[in-house]
Amino acid sequence: MRSPTLLFLLAIPAASLDAQGPAQPSTTQITEWTVPWEKTRPRDPYLDSKGRVWFVGQTGNYVAYLDPASGKFTRTEIEAGTHPHNLIVDNASNVWYAGNRNGRIGRIAADGKVTIFPTEGVRDPHTLVFDQKGDIWFTAQQSNYVGHVATKTGQVHTMVVPTKDSRPYGIVVDSKNRPWFVEFGTNKLATIDPATMKITEYTLPNERTRARRLEAAADGTIWYPDYTRGMLARFDPKTGTVKEWPTPSGAASLPYAMAQDDRGRMWIAETGVQPNTLAGFDPKTEKWFSVTPISPSGGLTVRHMIFHKPSRTLWFGTDANTIARAVVP
Repeated sequence: MRSPTLLFLLAIPAASLDAQGPAQPSTTQITEWTVPWEKTRPRDPYLDSKGRVWFVGQTGNYVAYLDPASGKFTRTEIEAGTHPHNLIVDNASNVWYAGNRNGRIGRIAADGKVTIFPTEGVRDPHTLVFDQKGDIWFTAQQSNYVGHVATKTGQVHTMVVPTKDSRPYGIVVDSKNRPWFVEFGTNKLATIDPATMKITEYTLPNERTRARRLEAAADGTIWYPDYTRGMLARFDPKTGTVKEWPTPSGAASLPYAMAQDDRGRMWIAETGVQPNTLAGFDPKTEKWFSVTPISPSGGLTVRHMIFHKPSRTLWFGTDANTIARAVVP
């Protein structure tokens, strides 16, 4: 049995919070499990219906899962050269993963059978997300494409992003079943009309803005951490306006991973500080209410994060070779 490392910390207000008033102290409980395969960049965990935590080893070229109760890890070997970047799990416990180096999306069925779906010349599927129909939308950063997979038929449709070298990165689906994605190579967000596959881009006001992840709020606004400027921002598609708040660690915080909890609060990982910090922001009060160092691993870099509603937990992988769980207050 592999014993997890358990951490209880009181959220502490950072210096940059003073202008907004002090953060309200809250306890964020973080547990880390060390992945047994060293230096494999475990990332992008996703829970199935049995509570197993699936993740990819990007540099280790594997798919695996953690049983949090026992601490046991189980590894699945995949096609050589895949270097999976991300995975998601459907309601039938099929695991879908992005082949970032060999231009395909893979599916591991509950019985272990692997099915490969080539991505029509798009060499680097990046991040996958389910829509409300159970189909998949995905980004391909270096290829400058976004795509769609009809999961029942396996049909793949890809679309080039209008802006050259835009580097489509994080992707989410809003309450109206429309995909939104960030363009990390420029200061733009974009959405796709599922009926026509038309891409609409929105230019953000600051030329230095670079977003990597995003979330769609219930009110239709789009939230993103500005990686280069150390800001959390809200974009309103109806008005085209952007409102920003400094992140707790300031301009050099490099906010990266992001997730939204069941109360509509936004969580980010600040990767420009060591240890990385997990910070929570409440849109209702417009204040940071929780800032917790990721310890003992330090995180190094937290790249992607999900919220699991049944357990009210955040899950993320770290470049320090751990899988982590945070119980939100």
